[in-house]
Amino acid sequence: MSGSTEGLDPDRVKCVVWDLDGTLWDEIAVESATDALPAPRPQMLAAIDALAARGVLSSIASRSAPSVLGRLEDVPDLRARFLAPQVSWQDKSESLRAIAKDLGIAVEALLLVDDSPYERAEVEALLPGVRTLDPAEVPALLAAFEGREETPESRARVHRYRTEETRRAEAERFQGTREEFLRWCGMRLTVGAATPEEIPRALELAARTHRLNSSGLTPDRLRELAGSAGHDLFTAAMTDRFGDYGVIGAALVDGTAPAVRSVPLLALSCRVAGRGAAAAFLFRLMERSRAAGAEEFRVTLRPTDANLEMRILLRQAGLRRTDDTADPAVGAAAGAAGAVLGRSLHGDLPEPPAWLHVSDREDTEA
Repeated sequence: MSGSTEGLDPDRVKCVVWDLDGTLWDEIAVESATDALPAPRPQMLAAIDALAARGVLSSIASRSAPSVLGRLEDVPDLRARFLAPQVSWQDKSESLRAIAKDLGIAVEALLLVDDSPYERAEVEALLPGVRTLDPAEVPALLAAFEGREETPESRARVHRYRTEETRRAEAERFQGTREEFLRWCGMRLTVGAATPEEIPRALELAARTHRLNSSGLTPDRLRELAGSAGHDLFTAAMTDRFGDYGVIGAALVDGTAPAVRSVPLLALSCRVAGRGAAAAFLFRLMERSRAAGAEEFRVTLRPTDANLEMRILLRQAGLRRTDDTADPAVGAAAGAAGAVLGRSLHGDLPEPPAWLHVSDREDTEA
């Protein structure tokens, strides 16, 4: 739907991709008489910064000479605003695919701002899940994000993705296996009850994660359940030798039935996909449930086109369907009936990956 924010779901937009000529600036960069880039439009820079404060990344997709990207590197304050920029003569749809791959997010999580109706149409035709806007619609785009709370996590997101670029570059240079690289990273996962400061991030994970989200529980329903008797909200945070990932996981645990621990929502950031964090968080929740006296562990699952990775994880953890009815903790808030998967907590439980050190948050404070 080109040139309109009607029906735009801001929770699905993780990165806004900006065209350069005629969008970020007025002129055509390759036609400049000097090596200096055209001056960016102040309103576009202000929009990029406002989005970043709310946790929305920015990138570049420009059909222009690759040398323009080299010139952009000479303007550090401008270059720092963009992740995984693409400047080449390839189709915009190909550039967007490359950006999504580099960032580790779904291509449908991108939104393109481009002054060219042709470029927007090309992207809409080949990437139908991607929204496109004319630059004149940027104020409406910002208005769609006005209700999103600014949190320390959202303000740090661009920095954390830039750290991820460093991790990826180091992984490419590393002489050894993938597992050896992960061990070298020294990843540490800590799990504990959510602090008041972490609750906004937990709500954000519920709303904005799709690949590693078990049920799609809405933030409002999550907040309601987390405040009710017998329910606990847990978070997982991770660090490694490159820096702090921040809070990367959230789980709501229902302990109202003494012998059963049920998880209406398990959600993790796609930034940690493939590193064992999702499995480690799930397994630690199982261990804590058994230590609390529970005999059975259950997770509500609402299958979607996006959460195949979560479904595979639950199956690998030994959870199987136990009930064909909807989990009442999810109900209409999830938009559809969720299957209840469960397993016994007797006997051996799965172990986290050997390269990931896992501890309870209380251990780190001792």
